[in-house]
Amino acid sequence: MCDQDHYDDDLKAYKDRSALSRREFGALSLGAGMAMVLPRDANAQTVTESDVKIATPDGTCDAYWVHPAKPTAAVLVWPDIVGLRPAFRQMGKRLAESGYAVLTVNPFYRQKPAPVVPDGAKFSDPDTRKVLIGFAGGLNATTHNTDAKAFIAWLDAQPQVDKRRKIGTTGYCMGGPIVMRTAAAVPDRVGAGCSFHGGGLTTKNPDSPHLLIPQMNAAFLIAVAENDDKRDPESKHILRQAFDAAKKQAEIEVYPAAHGWCPPDAEVYDREQAEKAWSRMLALFKTALA
Repeated sequence: MCDQDHYDDDLKAYKDRSALSRREFGALSLGAGMAMVLPRDANAQTVTESDVKIATPDGTCDAYWVHPAKPTAAVLVWPDIVGLRPAFRQMGKRLAESGYAVLTVNPFYRQKPAPVVPDGAKFSDPDTRKVLIGFAGGLNATTHNTDAKAFIAWLDAQPQVDKRRKIGTTGYCMGGPIVMRTAAAVPDRVGAGCSFHGGGLTTKNPDSPHLLIPQMNAAFLIAVAENDDKRDPESKHILRQAFDAAKKQAEIEVYPAAHGWCPPDAEVYDREQAEKAWSRMLALFKTALA
């Protein structure tokens, strides 16, 4: 979960990063309103984009749907606490251009259609932070489970999805634990999960996501932020032990980047480490979603 402690650490790391140019610093400091343009893959496929509505037990979720022409493996994307916005549409489209049918959802559909905060709003702003944390507080293990089942059922009903192939799922920040719950909720369909600077993957609560690992059939990539690891250095070991005990495949690595480094509109966006994480995700999908 993104919180004030994460933000304070991220902002310090961001300002201290000496390799960041003045131009980049200015662009990143604008936050959600000025997402950097992600590189386009050399073999990018032509894709079709649309906004869709998905029925769930709690209402109707608005989402972004993008896919190549031919049926292929699907990927369900859970955004960070700022929700579905241009940066995540850009990321979804890039993933689709790599050959996947991608659904990026608005996790806060119960409260408000996306975007849930104005363009350019930053988590560093107290009013914005209050709104977003309030929205996130309306989600829990139960909503994660029911949403995951509804979204994967929707994907399996689309002609652009090859149901002979497994589904992948990715999550950022608060999306990390939702990825794990998704893999456990629909284990027969989810073949790969990726958590990028996910928060709350291991807790002392009885519904901690890591306790679900024995129920999963997915290979995992867990990319940990350096400052998150410093705050909770045992979490990666707990995850490693849990995956090993369940005999499940998992790549767990601490990246030299701050919490929130992957989305291109983040104040702490780290292009080099984001591209590394992206390449590891594609490598996992290539094998696990075959």
